[in-house]
Amino acid sequence: MEHQQQFAITGMHCASCVGKVKAALGAFAVEVVVTLKPPRVVLTGGKTGVAELNQALAAAGAYTLVEHETAPSWFSTYKPLLLVLAYLLLVTMVVQIASEQVSLESWMRHFMAGFFLVFSFFKLLDLRGFADSYASYDLLAMRWRGYGLIYPFIELGLGLAYLADIQHYYVNVITLVVMTFSSLGVCRALLNKQKIRCACLGAVFNLPMSTVTIVEDLLMVVMAGWMLI
Repeated sequence: MEHQQQFAITGMHCASCVGKVKAALGAFAVEVVVTLKPPRVVLTGGKTGVAELNQALAAAGAYTLVEHETAPSWFSTYKPLLLVLAYLLLVTMVVQIASEQVSLESWMRHFMAGFFLVFSFFKLLDLRGFADSYASYDLLAMRWRGYGLIYPFIELGLGLAYLADIQHYYVNVITLVVMTFSSLGVCRALLNKQKIRCACLGAVFNLPMSTVTIVEDLLMVVMAGWMLI
């Protein structure tokens, strides 16, 4: 029986990634099997060390083989998202104090401005990667990939509009519609117990889809609805 090596792998988010990983590791084994769900690599007929394999993968993309699968803690999994939200809360608090006009509506407007600007930034770092991830669960993006390519610019526009404090009614209506529709796709994925990647921070961080995602979307819906009242 030929020697077999099994690894978990991080960084994959679409079928294209599977192909890149398989091609990069093809020279190191007789047979290479790469799966996206779960993210795993099985090498048959090879005995190359993980360090050398990861060196070969580095040329194909931001992929890393892990010899032993360990379940990360909830905090370590969502640490990037929690840090972003903490920074936004801190900045909006400072802005409120500096403006000397503390109000709930003003705080929400500044928070939403920061939210959309920061989240669109991460999505635009790898626009195509985000579009691929978003298409795995968003109801419109899975039917029209172009929506995934446009979506970060919608968030960017909303962020700038909230920051400039213009067209309050229309900006809040657009936010309400966009984020409500986005939450429908997230709810569908969670109800179907799909183990897919959350695209809220683009393709930069490998965050799993969970209730955190729906809370994040619905928070924007509630804030936009509140400011419309």
